[in-house]
Amino acid sequence: MSTTFSEKLTKAFETSDPKTSDLSYSSESSSSAANNNNSSSSSSSGGKLNNSWRNFKDSFKPPASNSQILRDSDLESNTDKPGDGNDASATTREGAPLKQTLKKRQLQMIALGGCVGSGLLVASGLALGTGGPASLLIAWAIVSSFLYCTMQSLAELSSCFPVSGSFATYSIKFIDPSWGFAMGWNYALFWVVVLPLELVASSMTIKFWNSDINSVAWVAIFYVLIIFLNLCGNKGFGETEFVASVIKLLGIVGFDILAIVLICGGGDQGYIGGKNWHPPFASGVKGVISVLLTATYSLAGTELVGLTSAESAGDARKTLPKAIKQVVWRILIFYMLSLTLIGFLVNAKEPQLASDDSSVSTSPFVIAIQQGGIKGLPSVFNVVIMVALLAIGNSAVYGFSRTVLALAEQGLAPKILTYVDRKGRPLAGIAVSAIVGLLSFVSASKYENEVFSWLVALSGLSTLFTWGSINAALIRFRQAMRAQNRSIDYIPYKSSTGVLGAYYGLIMNIVVLALQFWLALYPVGVKKPLAKTFFETYLAAVIVLAFYIGHKIWTKNWILLIKTEDIDIDQGRSDVDMDMIVQQIAEERAALAAKPLYYRIYNFWC
Repeated sequence: MSTTFSEKLTKAFETSDPKTSDLSYSSESSSSAANNNNSSSSSSSGGKLNNSWRNFKDSFKPPASNSQILRDSDLESNTDKPGDGNDASATTREGAPLKQTLKKRQLQMIALGGCVGSGLLVASGLALGTGGPASLLIAWAIVSSFLYCTMQSLAELSSCFPVSGSFATYSIKFIDPSWGFAMGWNYALFWVVVLPLELVASSMTIKFWNSDINSVAWVAIFYVLIIFLNLCGNKGFGETEFVASVIKLLGIVGFDILAIVLICGGGDQGYIGGKNWHPPFASGVKGVISVLLTATYSLAGTELVGLTSAESAGDARKTLPKAIKQVVWRILIFYMLSLTLIGFLVNAKEPQLASDDSSVSTSPFVIAIQQGGIKGLPSVFNVVIMVALLAIGNSAVYGFSRTVLALAEQGLAPKILTYVDRKGRPLAGIAVSAIVGLLSFVSASKYENEVFSWLVALSGLSTLFTWGSINAALIRFRQAMRAQNRSIDYIPYKSSTGVLGAYYGLIMNIVVLALQFWLALYPVGVKKPLAKTFFETYLAAVIVLAFYIGHKIWTKNWILLIKTEDIDIDQGRSDVDMDMIVQQIAEERAALAAKPLYYRIYNFWC
């Protein structure tokens, strides 16, 4: 009986003994395999290169539909794995296909060390000289207290509504579209001016080593680096923030340990004790008020973790609140403990603190190390400062691009800003941020100080408006729940400070804004109001008011607040089956109640 071709093929694969296989077919298959191997080796490198180049080019295209993605070989590669940021399934809603690839560890480090930069490491020195060590602690304690309430409000809102550009979206949804419009652009302006400011500040850290290289060259290098990191998508942002936060955490903790040694007499100055705490106040009540704005500036950006809610991997009702809990440790370790030690180590009358030079040489951390007589360590800490500044520049591009994306999706910004490519990058927003970032090259101009003083004015009070709006949004959300007879059991994560904490946060933001208005008119040591001084301090408030009134006039919407019964508390929720969520929460609480006391305490704070 003759053997068919298919039988010979089957036999060739099933047997491992060459004697039992068909000889003529083996010869043919061997020859064919050799030819295939030769052609494969000659074309594999070129094919891989061409495929990689096509993938790179196509990644900038608009997202394809699911069926098209399955057919499009250019977006498929054998190296893609689920959850690595390259798979098309890792997206949010169709309107903004951002990749949900930010990991839990990244979110926790963003909440813990993200945006810790020049406000703490450099500007705190000027605050110490202006107000004294007691003013420093009082101001930071006040701001930290209502910041904690604000972050708890944000945790509750984010667990329910994990949306892109959360701050503006919450204001539009729960307060008023015009106020949301003003808050969105207020927050976008804050981040877009932070980029050039941090680029210049980063380049100035190089001067600590007396570099002969023009600072503009370093601005260009840092500019390219930050834009490149943001073009790597949220994976690039997340890993950069994670590494930078670890470096900052190690640097600050290391300094705190060193500071205790120096205070006890381990440095060239001998025993220091509390001698630098006399006098505790340098400028009385007005000094404390002036330091409040510096404290707010240093803590600004803590809320950035809320912007990541639409790009977080895992269950948003668990990951974000867990990350936001780290804020209390951020406040205690990075700020309160460090500033307490700085007050012991550096005298408020130290001439370097009052220097007009805003470089790292005015940092109270560097001054303390130098006065301790420790060689080489000031350079190490200068590296920590430079990393912190660059990380904030990286966050600035991320914060701006996501905020304007959310505004554009709701028709409050040009439609082109809704463009998100296949890798989940809001390219239009990144491009605008990159263009504005070119202002950093003004550092080569004789008008540098004037330009940057007004850039700072644009963002000076921005954070207070943002924090106040977050608390107001939570208050309105709870009012809407009550007006529509909804149980708060349907809230996945409840703020530990509750509605009272939200009221406290809102009232304190308003109080600080009012005090800053008085200080803008009558700064420390000035008795006659000056228009230039006022607008350098309060320009951000004027811009917010202009945005708000302008939107009211444009839309002809004169309603001040959305009625609580008209607030849509279902659209945009992370969970649709609320009964199932209530059951899950009850099971989780029962499981937690069965844990030991130490674990319950740990879970509450961490």
